[in-house]
Amino acid sequence: MEISAALVKELREKTGAGMMDCKRALTEANGDIERAGELLREKGLASAAKKAGRVASEGVVEAYIHGGGRIGVLVEVNSETDFVAKNQEFRDFVHDVAMHIAAAAPQYVRREDVPADTVEREKEILRQQTLNEGKPANIVDKIVEGRIDKFFKEICLLEQPFVKNPDKTVEELLKEIIAHIGENISIRRFSRYVVGEGIEKKESNFVEEVMAQVRG
Repeated sequence: MEISAALVKELREKTGAGMMDCKRALTEANGDIERAGELLREKGLASAAKKAGRVASEGVVEAYIHGGGRIGVLVEVNSETDFVAKNQEFRDFVHDVAMHIAAAAPQYVRREDVPADTVEREKEILRQQTLNEGKPANIVDKIVEGRIDKFFKEICLLEQPFVKNPDKTVEELLKEIIAHIGENISIRRFSRYVVGEGIEKKESNFVEEVMAQVRG
């Protein structure tokens, strides 16, 4: 079918993809702009996966302070080039990651970073809990594996639902920015500081506080 320039322009404005990529996607989707957008996203994420092995040694260290200095975050996010490190979209992404860390309090970037002894200790706790619940012994290990997977999703930054859009994880957000910018980006490390951490005090809902600040 004939793909109009107006339709290509509309898709480009929605996705930020190149004109020729938009036209090819629309042709493949028979003019269905929603399906064309999905095709561009699928191809972009596949492209992001290929870029993941490339060395990213440039980037920035972002500082985020919340609550009048009560919570502080330092996060290092790497890019392949200094040019991208200065890109506003990249900078906005890094800021969002720092804000997310302040709100969601992850302990590690990815599950591979969690020490083996920590994982084993958690598995033993979960196994005992499962047995105490009276679950049949032959399915305990399967239940524990499911619960340890949930444990990783709670403490690992990349697997947490993104605080500004819980429908996607931080990893999905990362892949989207890689696909859009066109080079590998890596969240390398972070530190999170809370005033009085470890001292018994009244609990606060930091997620709600940070989101209230975002909504401003």
